[in-house]
Amino acid sequence: MLSEAEIKEILVRQRETILNKKYGIERAVLKEVEPKIKLPHIIVLTGLRRSGKSTLLRQLIKKHYHDEDFYYLNFEDERLFNYPASEFNRLYEGLISLYGKKKTFFLDEIQNVTHFETFVRRLYEEGFKFFITGSSATLLSKELGTKLTGRHVDIIVRPFSFLEFLELKEVKITKEVIYKTETKVEIKKYFEEYLIKGGMPEYLIYNDSELLSRVYDDTIIKDIAVRYKVKNVVVLKQLYSHLIYNFANKFSYNSLKKFIAINSVNTIKKFISYLEETYFAKTIPKFDYSFKKQIINDKKFYVLDNGFIEILSKKITKDNGWLLENLVFNCLHKDYGVFYHSGEKECDFLTTKNREIKQAIQVCYELNEENSPREIAGLTEAMNKFKLKEGLLLTNSQEEEIKLDGKKIIVKPVWKWLLEK
Repeated sequence: MLSEAEIKEILVRQRETILNKKYGIERAVLKEVEPKIKLPHIIVLTGLRRSGKSTLLRQLIKKHYHDEDFYYLNFEDERLFNYPASEFNRLYEGLISLYGKKKTFFLDEIQNVTHFETFVRRLYEEGFKFFITGSSATLLSKELGTKLTGRHVDIIVRPFSFLEFLELKEVKITKEVIYKTETKVEIKKYFEEYLIKGGMPEYLIYNDSELLSRVYDDTIIKDIAVRYKVKNVVVLKQLYSHLIYNFANKFSYNSLKKFIAINSVNTIKKFISYLEETYFAKTIPKFDYSFKKQIINDKKFYVLDNGFIEILSKKITKDNGWLLENLVFNCLHKDYGVFYHSGEKECDFLTTKNREIKQAIQVCYELNEENSPREIAGLTEAMNKFKLKEGLLLTNSQEEEIKLDGKKIIVKPVWKWLLEK
């Protein structure tokens, strides 16, 4: 058990660390969080490891709490890892002794503490404000749902968007500027970099691929193997490596059994769901009005930041078309339900909102004489089936409008589509 002096040393060091953390570029998600500050609800910030949750806390602390009116605890600190919730009062007493009485807590990576919600609920009911971060969607929702149903607001912190990436590169974007030739050249150059490197903040700032490898390893070991007591970590890694290598492709659970030494389909499903819960990856089903068929049909696998693909996929030849598709998916799934269409032809994405199909989207790095008929046929088949008058065909750089049988296909570069959203 930690002594009072040890607790105070930890609290002082942690406060110094968060206050000394660089403010960085102001995250777009900050605008989503700010209106919620005045609500009585607990604000829960979840997302992939190192995606910027702690930086967002830093920005909130400076902008809204003037670097003074707050308590901060980081449970990723090995000295507080698995700290018993029953001992939280000792931390609270240490904070009061050091900094006086405050009414706002920032609790970083709280999923490392079992039964934290008991302490949070007690102080929440006494009028305290809580900001909580974590990298496990299921764990946080399960524990908060037990004691704090309806009393928390969940917000996902994702890697940098392309607009944030450009801000990091000190490129100022306005609606007019994307139509200027000289600016378009610069934006397209940076887009090629973003397509490969993705949006993980530390990796982009320090350009050290080891940072991404460490995030992946920590995700597998700390967030999955340890948390869910997975004994065969080698097989777990083999499964994930296979999926990452074949990103943006269809798979079935039975087909995975042929490549990985796992005999149980249920085990494979569990292992994939664990990875999804950490915000590292996501699978999408083929669209069908029958939910049962959605479950049975093949899935497609996407990695939630392109940078990991470059580091982990180990492909000898790079296919930027797959990277473009992966990037488009990462933008779509923030706002929509996402499916793929497969009939006689295939269409990469169908987006839904309120159970209604909104868009059919095809992604192709470059349209040419060989692939154009196939790409357009897949898109128009989806448009016809779901009675859509307009379809979107996203490319690396081509732009035009195609009219076909009373329907319109808008061909647009992904970089422009991202900036117009």
